[in-house]
Amino acid sequence: MWKDKSPGVKILWVWTIGTAAVLVANVATSRVRDMNKIINTHEESSPTPHNPQTTDSIITDKFIDSTLDKEN
Repeated sequence: MWKDKSPGVKILWVWTIGTAAVLVANVATSRVRDMNKIINTHEESSPTPHNPQTTDSIITDKFIDSTLDKEN
């Protein structure tokens, strides 16, 4: 079926699909850019804590059951 089409029709299809791809890419990049602006303005407006507390955690294969208050 594709072999039966004239070169002009093939060029039009390639042009159409290429244009659609460019438009989709432009919309996607503009959405990402807008989201980055929103995130950056939100981070700039939120106050940073002066004394951040850091907590360390150790992952082990044991757990403590709070209902029994003993190690399993």
